[in-house]
Amino acid sequence: MNPYTICMSKYIYDRTCVYNINYHIIWCVKYRRKVLSEPIANRLYELLTAIGQEKGFSIVACKVGQQDHVHCFVTAPPKISITQIVKYLKGISGLRLLNEFPILRQSLWKGQLWGSSYFVETIGSTSEENIRKYIERQQNCQH
Repeated sequence: MNPYTICMSKYIYDRTCVYNINYHIIWCVKYRRKVLSEPIANRLYELLTAIGQEKGFSIVACKVGQQDHVHCFVTAPPKISITQIVKYLKGISGLRLLNEFPILRQSLWKGQLWGSSYFVETIGSTSEENIRKYIERQQNCQH
C-alpha cells in the first residue's frame, strides 16, 4: 500500500506535504536489442506497477516502444529522488525479466537487460512561462 493517499484533485496529500510531482522516464534495452515482445512487455508492466507500489510511487502509464525502449509516466512523493526511482524500476525489473525469460540472455550477455542511461523530464500542470510570471508578480508585492 502506498504511504500517501490520492485526493480527488490533481494534488496528493501526504502527512507533511501536498504535491503533484510527475516524471516521463525513458530507458532502452542494452544495445537497443528488440527483445521486448508482447509477453515480455506485459510482464514488464506488471513488474513496474508492483515495484512502484512496493517502493511508494505510482506508475500512471507505461508502454514499450519498438520492442527496444520503455516509456513510463510516474508520480512520486518528493522524498524519493528520480535517481532512486529509475534504479528501482530498471534494476528490479531487469533482474526479474532475465530470470523469468531465459531467452533474453541469447541477445544480451553479461546479465544486463537495460542500458546504463535514461531520459527524464518533469510533467507539470503549470507551464514554465506561467511560473516565471507568477514569481515576477511576487517581487512586486508589498508585505
